[in-house]
Amino acid sequence: MATCDRCGTQEPMPYQCRLCGGTYCSDHRLPENHECPGLDNWGDPDGVFDSGFDDSVDDRGGGGRSRGGGGVADALSIDTGPGSTLAYFRGNLSFLFLALMWTTFVVQYAVAPLLGVAQGSPAWYNIFTVNTAHPEYVWTWLVSVFSHGGFTHIVFNSIVLYFFGPVVEDRIGSRKFAALFLAAGVLAGLAQVGASIVVNPDVLGLPLIGLPSQSAVLGASGAISGLMGVLTVLNPNLRIYLYFIIPVPLWVATALFAGYAILMSGAGGIGAGGVAQLAHLAGLGIGLAYGAKLKRDGARAPKQIQFGGGGPGGPGGGMGGPGRRR
Repeated sequence: MATCDRCGTQEPMPYQCRLCGGTYCSDHRLPENHECPGLDNWGDPDGVFDSGFDDSVDDRGGGGRSRGGGGVADALSIDTGPGSTLAYFRGNLSFLFLALMWTTFVVQYAVAPLLGVAQGSPAWYNIFTVNTAHPEYVWTWLVSVFSHGGFTHIVFNSIVLYFFGPVVEDRIGSRKFAALFLAAGVLAGLAQVGASIVVNPDVLGLPLIGLPSQSAVLGASGAISGLMGVLTVLNPNLRIYLYFIIPVPLWVATALFAGYAILMSGAGGIGAGGVAQLAHLAGLGIGLAYGAKLKRDGARAPKQIQFGGGGPGGPGGGMGGPGRRR
């Protein structure tokens, strides 16, 4: 007897999906019946065999139904379906986000100074960080997710995204992955800045230079914490290798990460150690909540992955430079 991964039914003659490797009953054996994440990787760049299963294909008739089920994921209605210009990024958004991080890093520290925007200047903060001086600058909500406070910071975040990202994307699909990554990153930064304003509302509008009460947040750690939360819910006993050496269940790594952030916040405040501790916790909380939803919908996680950690700040906890790092 085997258990259907979609509905939990005991099935004496189970079916195994060739796309995702899952085990299903007769009612859920077809990819479209168990919302197979492998459909997001449908390999037909010329559109010759467009089966209609891929939820990323444009619904030109206006009456179709997306497997995404609405919400944030449906708002990311970029056409990456078969034959589209962006078809290459289907299943590869993790690496696209990595490329955007490093491109932004080059702009921060090489291009911007050439254009007269010195690192640490008010203009630099207002372009690359979400901050208490100008939280209404909406573009910084997104740009700050891909910006970083230094080389070590971006290296650690890149390592974790490189190993975690493709695993999550493969299981939930590119559109849901993008929604999770961006929503967790943006909301984590806003949570950190919002809490700083609540604690000290006088910081609104003040220049971000030499004021310890101010808060400026940048980095992808909030988004990556969201990925960590999703995997923790889908498979808490997933064995991972911290620093490629120490084998631990994922739930233990997540608990240590959350415990450290809580401990540091209690001892030194939400930005203790120059790290956006509250942003880490917010991103993780979003991931845990979204993972619970995915688990109810029948999503699955792999048996084993390997990743490198990010120092005492948890995944992505590298050097933060000016402002709080995430």
